[in-house]
Amino acid sequence: MTVTSPQPRATIAAPAPATAPATSPSPAPSPRKVHAVHAVHAVRTGGWQEFTEAVRQAGQYPTRARAEQVTRIVLSALGDHVTGDERPVLTQALPLEAAELIAAQIPAAAPLTARRFVDSVAAHIEGSSPATARWDVSSVLGVLAETVGEPLTTRLLTQLPPGYALLFGRAELARYNLVAPD
Repeated sequence: MTVTSPQPRATIAAPAPATAPATSPSPAPSPRKVHAVHAVHAVRTGGWQEFTEAVRQAGQYPTRARAEQVTRIVLSALGDHVTGDERPVLTQALPLEAAELIAAQIPAAAPLTARRFVDSVAAHIEGSSPATARWDVSSVLGVLAETVGEPLTTRLLTQLPPGYALLFGRAELARYNLVAPD
């Protein structure tokens, strides 16, 4: 019998997502995702109408007016929580009307938890429940994340409390201290 001694574990960063080989079939994206991706491309080259249309498609709202109402409420609430260098970078990456909604808000001393953020949005949408408010917030913040891109979304998430990643359409990853102990 061979006995081996346990080796110390090394902490490493999570690997980048692997790309599938060209020959492997990939699952078909959901219709909601396909429409939202096309609409987000239009936002990057367009403005407020394209942004709210992308939200309408992502949230499956019956009218653009409803999507615009939800977008205004969510972006105003987000403006309370974005601070520091990310605030002007975010406003520059968004259509003017969306940027103005964020910039008009005075940042809060401390951001709300993700749950309380959703509850605060629900309080401003007539007839909203926590579940419908979560859908509304995710629809807007998902489009926002696609519009501003991965690096800025990551920067935003690092300044917000845990739980917001899912609202931005991303999996919540644990925050590890990657420095080896002494």
